[in-house]
Amino acid sequence: MTAATYQYVDLPDASVVTTRALLTARENIGDTVAARAMMCIHGGAGFGKTLAVNTCLRELEPGEDVRKITFRARPTARAVRYELFTALDLAGEPPRHPSEFDRLLKTALAERPRTFLVDEAQWLNGEAFEYFRYLWDEPATQLAIIFVGGEGCHTVLRREPMLSSRIFIWQHFTRLVPSEVLDVIPLFHPIWADADPEDITFADSHAAHGNFRAWAQLTAHTRTALARTGRPRVDQELLRWAFSRLA
Repeated sequence: MTAATYQYVDLPDASVVTTRALLTARENIGDTVAARAMMCIHGGAGFGKTLAVNTCLRELEPGEDVRKITFRARPTARAVRYELFTALDLAGEPPRHPSEFDRLLKTALAERPRTFLVDEAQWLNGEAFEYFRYLWDEPATQLAIIFVGGEGCHTVLRREPMLSSRIFIWQHFTRLVPSEVLDVIPLFHPIWADADPEDITFADSHAAHGNFRAWAQLTAHTRTALARTGRPRVDQELLRWAFSRLA
């Protein structure tokens, strides 16, 4: 995996905050990798799933060989094979025949322990999930798989008993609750560090709604407003201007 960049917007001075969900993910991912198992992290868009998983997996490197695969459309098993070929940095041309391709992937996966992060897993259908199970079930492979996706990911996995029964841990990401917002957001970015808690609550109730991606966007606009007005700290007038850009 490559070094992290902040995934929502280009937001200088933003920090990765250790939320309850991130702490739980750290523990769950560590246990899954140790067991060479599969897990599913799912939840709504913008709740911080991918950022949390990337953060936790980077903590396991370089001792753990982590490979990331991201899908943007519904892949066939053939497409999954090609993505794995690329993710594993295998030499030469991909085999043409599925059986030959499968042997190549199994051989590569048996070389040493690896962890796959399969992001945007809501795009996977039953066939694609089944192919990951097929490789994971191979006794010689030493594979841990972290599926990360929207609620569709959870729904498809639950419909596949052969695969669902093999998921070691399920973790559901949800919105930050109001009390957690007050704990987390002042640590997220310096503009909130000295903000009035009532203004943070005001911002959350009117715009961010416990969604980390929305908080990142709101922070970027509020930071711009502070720079343009020269005001020393956040206030509700500035926040209303930022809200107008999110409407």
